[in-house]
Amino acid sequence: MLYLQYARFIAPLALTLIAQGFSSQFLSGGMARLPQATSVLAAYGVAWGLADFLASPLSQLNQLSLVLAANHRARRRIQGFALMGGACLALVLALLALTSAGDWVILRGHGLSQSVGDSVRLTLIWLVPIPLCEGLNRSLAGLLMRARRTEVVSYATLASIGASIGAVFALVPSGLVRAEPMCLPLLVAYTGILVYLGVLLWGYRRWVAPTLPPDGEVPGMGYLFHFFWPLALVMAIQGLSRPLINFFVARGPEGQESLAVLAVVYSLAHLPYGWVNEVRSLAPAFRAEPQGLHPIRRFAAGCGLLSFGIMAVAFWTPVREYLLNPLLGLDPVLAGRCQWPLFLFSFFPLAVALRAYFHGVALVQHRTRALAPSAPARIGIIWAVMLLLPESIPGATRGVGALLCGFILEAGVVWWGVRGRPILNQLKEGP
Repeated sequence: MLYLQYARFIAPLALTLIAQGFSSQFLSGGMARLPQATSVLAAYGVAWGLADFLASPLSQLNQLSLVLAANHRARRRIQGFALMGGACLALVLALLALTSAGDWVILRGHGLSQSVGDSVRLTLIWLVPIPLCEGLNRSLAGLLMRARRTEVVSYATLASIGASIGAVFALVPSGLVRAEPMCLPLLVAYTGILVYLGVLLWGYRRWVAPTLPPDGEVPGMGYLFHFFWPLALVMAIQGLSRPLINFFVARGPEGQESLAVLAVVYSLAHLPYGWVNEVRSLAPAFRAEPQGLHPIRRFAAGCGLLSFGIMAVAFWTPVREYLLNPLLGLDPVLAGRCQWPLFLFSFFPLAVALRAYFHGVALVQHRTRALAPSAPARIGIIWAVMLLLPESIPGATRGVGALLCGFILEAGVVWWGVRGRPILNQLKEGP
């Protein structure tokens, strides 16, 4: 029965991420069928990578609400903290789009042509509200997770996916998109975000607002920052991974084609393994259960193995060709370059399951600082691998290989910070 409760808690969150992945495939397929498809995929991949990097620290706000939002006063404090952080990151995104700093990051840093760089900057302007939307959505999702109403998060995602897919089909043949192809991903993205936010607000008012006590202990801004900054650092570094890889890949041989491949494989590969990250929410949500963490640990291992098996079937067999050609509509050259990156992505769930379990342990124990060293370890190994691997290896394959090394080292450092170091300290202290 306990494992069934875990599955009922995780299933809606997993469905959420899988559905988001399917939405990304429809969007990629829509862009692949537009005029100048390669340049659109490359430009949107760079712009979204930068916006996602700046919004990534806020993705852990759901954990803040899950652990600390015990009453309405605490909830208001956390949401104010979320909006303040989102506004600061939105300002940084605007500066990248409108100032000379953007020239260095977009044109010089990525080595893009002037036309693609201009498209990236215009896209960034339209993506400025993304951090604010991310902060609000994540804080609401955390409140619903605290109430164990994860199915509402799933409803929000399904509604968002339906709206996004409908927008793709409606917009691809339109004159607006044919004249300005970048309008397609932007309009689809905001359609999904607004629908998602609307359903979360409905779920909060229906199930969370009536059950939260009006008063109680309120964490101060200092404590919120102390609890949150290690999580934000970890997510910022994880978000930085993609722009860093894009930086190296864009400057290598056939950079634009490799960026287009990465834009496809990131979203496709994330589909079967991204949900494993939600294992980290099990320990905070079920912290009151008398059985402790042992069954959660076994459940996390099972999730990692299940995801690995799904990816092996999808990316090691002829199913891969179906996904890339008829489904996404890629031309044979781009589809061929996706083979090895997708093979390497198959091993990600094993590292993700280990990392997610110990991440959840750190949340329960309020020891988020133990997670902080994993961030520089991940980015350092990615940098080193991208420098060391020869450029004769295709850029997308080098990028995913470096990212896999980052995931493995990050999982090891998280284990050491949460579990390994306390054991060593106990041995030093003796009986």
